[in-house]
Amino acid sequence: MTPPTVAVTTQFTPEVHVPALVLGAGACGLSAALHLQARGVEALVLERDARPAGSTSLSSGFIPAAGTLAQQAMGEDDHAEQFAQDIQAKAHGQAAAHLVQAYTQAIAPALDFLQQTHGFAWQVLDGFLYPGHSRKRMHTLPERRGEALVQRLDNCVRQCEVSVLTEARAHQLVVDAQQRVLGVRVQRPDGSHESIGCGTLLLACNGYGASVDWLQRFVPNMVGATYAGHVGNDGTAVTWAEALGVPLRDMGAYQGHGSWAVPHGSLVTWALMMDGGVQINRLGQRFHNESLGYSEAAVQVLAQPDGLAWCVFDADILQTARGFPDFVDAEAAGAVLHAAGVDELAQRMGCPAPVLAQTLAAVQPGTADPWGRTFARPLRAPYAAVKVTGALFHTQGGLDVDAHCRVRGADGQPLPNLWAAGGAARGVSGPDVSGYLSGNGLLSALAGGYLAAHAMADQLEEPHDA
Repeated sequence: MTPPTVAVTTQFTPEVHVPALVLGAGACGLSAALHLQARGVEALVLERDARPAGSTSLSSGFIPAAGTLAQQAMGEDDHAEQFAQDIQAKAHGQAAAHLVQAYTQAIAPALDFLQQTHGFAWQVLDGFLYPGHSRKRMHTLPERRGEALVQRLDNCVRQCEVSVLTEARAHQLVVDAQQRVLGVRVQRPDGSHESIGCGTLLLACNGYGASVDWLQRFVPNMVGATYAGHVGNDGTAVTWAEALGVPLRDMGAYQGHGSWAVPHGSLVTWALMMDGGVQINRLGQRFHNESLGYSEAAVQVLAQPDGLAWCVFDADILQTARGFPDFVDAEAAGAVLHAAGVDELAQRMGCPAPVLAQTLAAVQPGTADPWGRTFARPLRAPYAAVKVTGALFHTQGGLDVDAHCRVRGADGQPLPNLWAAGGAARGVSGPDVSGYLSGNGLLSALAGGYLAAHAMADQLEEPHDA
């Protein structure tokens, strides 16, 4: 595979030239293409894989948004300012303020556009709050799968006759001496190459979670951890950024998950924990506040003996969990064990029964426990449990961008015609894993795609760029 490079030249004669070029056909790239099409801009989307997928397809497909039509229909009072406060509270005030403001304001119109123009039937998850969210604002399609979100976006893009070229890996970014993007060189599966020119370019391509070299540099504690993300997250965008001298921000941030079923290799919904479940190690003990979030839970689980834990819950929580497709898949694969009482549960988990009994007995409503968690009710037999480990899903650091997702150079000024959003750009999770608020990844993808597309369209409409 040809490594990613940047070529500086004035001699570039592409076979094809388009006003707007989008690299990556995940939620960010496909939604940006729909916004560009609505603005009358011809766009071409390049996707390295045989079909659109990316990190979005591996997610639960839940998107946090405040003030949407879907929220209003269910009577949920929410607004961008409250959402921004929740993001900063989770990130300990260290998330990029300009992006927090921009994304929380843009995500509602982005989702409403998909609903009103393309018929997306958004549902807002009810029944419990995801970690760090003060309102019910997690939006999903009825299928509750990221794969369904990508498929729906892809169908809409094709219905709108936006060109999507698959199995086309952009390996070289071509710029002039003023860092104006001229286009890209693309490698096809048979080894052939093509050149595509553009007036504007959006990097919606990838993070760096699949690159051991980048992880060793910025997230060394995740080297060797289970990687549950997309193999396409090879760091192409950040490699180009370094070659251009573009600053990289928040590179230690990432989304982990403390509930990756082993040995089955599947995600288990964190709704188990938020509905009253607990995580217990092989010693029969709890070890953290599960309600703080599933991302930092990855680090907590990996720190346990053998890097393993058990998600333990009861029959009431089991019924809630069966409303989530990822849990249904895990249960069908045999990841869920059942026990009539504590002794049987301890035997099946392989931990000391007296210790486990004491641990479960301590799950009581009332005052906060030693980790700061307060429970609404105790756990009652019969019990269920899933063996899990901590996993890395995707990175949250990337290219420095302004509030319109324009890539900024070393001087802080935007480059002439380069945008980045989603996994390629700096996110809103602050500098490390603890700042990840549930849904931040798809928030950045959908809101970033919206902002970038409209800014690209605005620039293309200017007389000197016509």
